[in-house]
Amino acid sequence: MTSILFLAFLGLLALGVPVAVALGAGSLIYVWFDQSVPPLVVLHRMASGIDSFPLLAVPFFVMSGSLMNSAGITERIFSFATALVGWLRGGLGHVNVVGSVIFAGMSGTAVADAGGLGSIEIKAMRDHGYPLPFAVGITGASSTIGPIIPPSLPMVIYGVMANASIGQLFAAGLIPGLLMAVTLMGTVTVMAYRRGWDADAQFRWARLGHTGKRAFLPLMTPVLLVGGMTTGAFTPTEAAIAATFYALFLGFVVYRSLTLRSLLRVTQETIETTAVVMLIVAGASIFGWLVTTTRVTEEVAALVLSITQEPWLVLLLVNILLLVVGCFLETIAAITILVPVLLPLMLKIGVDPVHFGVLMVLNLMIGLLTPPVGMVLYILARVSGLSFEQTMKACAPFLIPLFLCLGLVTWWPEMVLWLPTLIYR
Repeated sequence: MTSILFLAFLGLLALGVPVAVALGAGSLIYVWFDQSVPPLVVLHRMASGIDSFPLLAVPFFVMSGSLMNSAGITERIFSFATALVGWLRGGLGHVNVVGSVIFAGMSGTAVADAGGLGSIEIKAMRDHGYPLPFAVGITGASSTIGPIIPPSLPMVIYGVMANASIGQLFAAGLIPGLLMAVTLMGTVTVMAYRRGWDADAQFRWARLGHTGKRAFLPLMTPVLLVGGMTTGAFTPTEAAIAATFYALFLGFVVYRSLTLRSLLRVTQETIETTAVVMLIVAGASIFGWLVTTTRVTEEVAALVLSITQEPWLVLLLVNILLLVVGCFLETIAAITILVPVLLPLMLKIGVDPVHFGVLMVLNLMIGLLTPPVGMVLYILARVSGLSFEQTMKACAPFLIPLFLCLGLVTWWPEMVLWLPTLIYR
């Protein structure tokens, strides 16, 4: 009976059925054959899966990121990052990374970073004579920082599925996200010296002050969100609402760059994105419940532990699985499907759920740069004009520093858990 559940789901995926429909329909097929499960349970489990207060953060984080893009705030961030690190060798490569770190504190999604800030960065790097593959590669790699540094949409979904503290997950992602930025900037430095690239701007205090003043209010977004959550002023869900109202305030009142037409477009995009996410979560709720009730999670744990009981080796096998899954499944779908299966195994070998959350999201972010379902690859191909294959080759060298960060996050849990332990425990 368990094989029917998975074969139905995988078969529907192979036929090109959307993930949300495949999850729900696969569960219905299982219920049809297993008469012990009342059909109404499917509806109840799907409804209860999305009846969650933390999930309210999803539409607001999506909307705040889109508003920041539409209000022209990305250009202010890019100018400030240029004044800050553009004087280094390979300057715009460093600007690319720093800009993504700043924008990560506003949007929480890699796709928003690649589509919004990425278009500005790639054009600027082309105008300064950088090879287009290098510009596309570093843009793709730096965009994966977005869901690691708080706030993070995938971590909200993970927190709901794993019943983990979203505030602790946000705090746990900060140091790994900064580590990703450092390793990517190190890669840019090595490539700049090898290829003889010079700086793209002179360091001037006046310019830094001017661009910092222009970008000051957007730069306060991460301070508002992280500061509010750590001080207990509001929950992560309320932080998402605060971010949206702050973006509206900047766009309509301060910069006056938003119009009612652009607000309508952003609202429509938010509704569409949220509807897709909610459908996936609803379908995954019944799927995950069936996986749990059929004791598949216990069997998976027993199978893995029969191969090895070494925690580091189990983590290696899980990393490989997540990297493979990330090549074929969208991030939120992968989280909702795999958390019920893998989390019990992680708990048995003593892995903290917060540590595993950061580990899972980082694996799936790398998946955004791998074919055949790498969403960031498709976005960058459209923005840059390169083919999908050329975009994939351009991003390949930057997977090396990302894998280095993945190894450190996997086998150095103290680095991940230090900040949430300091703040919350």
